[in-house]
Amino acid sequence: MTTTTKTDCCDQIEDVQNIADKRHIAIDKVGIKDIQHPIKISDRTTGEQHTIANFNMYVNLPHQFKGTHMSRFVEILNQHEREITVKSFRVMLGEMTERLQAESGYIEMDFPYFVNKEAPISKVKSLMNYQVSFIGEINGKEADVMVKVVVPVTSLCPCSKNISDYGAHNQRSHVTVTVRADSFIWIEDLIDLVEQEASCEIFGLLKRPDEKYVTERAYDNPKFVEDIVRDIAARLNDDERINAYTVESENFESIHNHSAYALITNGFNKP
Repeated sequence: MTTTTKTDCCDQIEDVQNIADKRHIAIDKVGIKDIQHPIKISDRTTGEQHTIANFNMYVNLPHQFKGTHMSRFVEILNQHEREITVKSFRVMLGEMTERLQAESGYIEMDFPYFVNKEAPISKVKSLMNYQVSFIGEINGKEADVMVKVVVPVTSLCPCSKNISDYGAHNQRSHVTVTVRADSFIWIEDLIDLVEQEASCEIFGLLKRPDEKYVTERAYDNPKFVEDIVRDIAARLNDDERINAYTVESENFESIHNHSAYALITNGFNKP
């Protein structure tokens, strides 16, 4: 009696993906999109933070191949279990292109990141969440990894303050900073930099004395959307760890039915 192993069964099944494609059209990106996986990220305060990331993983597909091996993307993700950091992110890029026999690859990992913040006057603590992304591209053996952070802040209009007898309109703004660094940089370092250059930072929990402080802080520190991106860009220019960046701010206007927006890019290709 002959016993058929699981490996033998797999070998006997035709792999349609390896069939030559006669259309001779290469595909720039093919892979899996919107898959969730638990990760562990370095935390400046506690050492590490556990969260859940959403992954997009792609490779190029030469014109002669009909399809790529989708299951291998998931295998690569699971092989790293929960130990995904900037360093292992680079390793994943190399593994992905090697196992899928691709020339180029792309991975985007998007996740919520939490910081335990202290209110300015009462000192009560609360968690603030920020959206963070690791974005990696590889072409040949050259891997490029960027870190993107979306930071909500308060902005107060200088023009409104100048023309009004009392008060000034303000709004919540989302400042997005994407950096490519030559050396390690904490996620919190980028968050701190942005919050320090806004009219005022945002907190998860405020008592009445704190509300008074943040209202007056914003009023004493008015900034246009242009001021915010320029002030942050100036700080990034002085940071020797960073060799390229994009900073953009979207101010969700409180007196208009549109947003105000500004962007500065340095070291990356211009949009």
